[in-house]
Amino acid sequence: MNPDFLKKILDGVAAGDTPVEQAMDKLRHFSHEDLGFAHVDHHRGLRKGFPEVIFGLGKTAEQICGIMEKMAAQDDVILVTRVDREKAHAVLKAFPEAEYHAQPRMIMHAPNPIREKGRGEIVALSAGTSDIPVAMEAVLTARAMGNRVRTIFDVGVAGLHRLYAHREILDQASVLVVVAGMEGALPSVVAGLVPRPVIAVPTSVGYGTSFGGLTALLSMLNSCASNVAVVNIDNGFGAGYMASMINMDMEREIAK
Repeated sequence: MNPDFLKKILDGVAAGDTPVEQAMDKLRHFSHEDLGFAHVDHHRGLRKGFPEVIFGLGKTAEQICGIMEKMAAQDDVILVTRVDREKAHAVLKAFPEAEYHAQPRMIMHAPNPIREKGRGEIVALSAGTSDIPVAMEAVLTARAMGNRVRTIFDVGVAGLHRLYAHREILDQASVLVVVAGMEGALPSVVAGLVPRPVIAVPTSVGYGTSFGGLTALLSMLNSCASNVAVVNIDNGFGAGYMASMINMDMEREIAK
């Protein structure tokens, strides 16, 4: 439930336009709604400033649609992560106004324009082209939460001159998301150049001894740059969410 939805109900009661019984009916599932296979957390938007995000992996298309149907009655934006193309096709039949983004494997349902709430600009960088799907998961998450996001792709340490060509953009960012596989060095390099928070995202991209992203993860955790924070392997969603919280006054958003 978003704050505007609740305010509209309360304003209607206060003005005498909405009977108390009707308001009570609308608020019947105010906290959560039990669907048997899921407890939909309707209160999360009020509590945290952004509604529940659906993790699509392991859920059927029918389950995703069931959750989305309940959320759509109250929430302006619905995000579904880790959805393959076949499952997304089935979901979009039920929600034709939703969009499927194949590269990050995400569905976004936002029938109305998303209000910009961020205080500055988030910049998302990828070390290589192969890291873009994870970077785009962060980008779409942050944009869904109302942030301006700029992308800079394929600027890894194998050719640092490519990164320096974007120095002005880096300096203007309010927070940066840096995505890298292989040895995972790029976040430390970027963090050494800017006085801003850098959220490092290790990816599972790499050869044998990258160990599915573990090498990049350990490298980022051992960064000597003090403004680096690290999320889990391939967790672009978590990076985008955290970048959004840094980029806006969450206390103000929750209070609205």
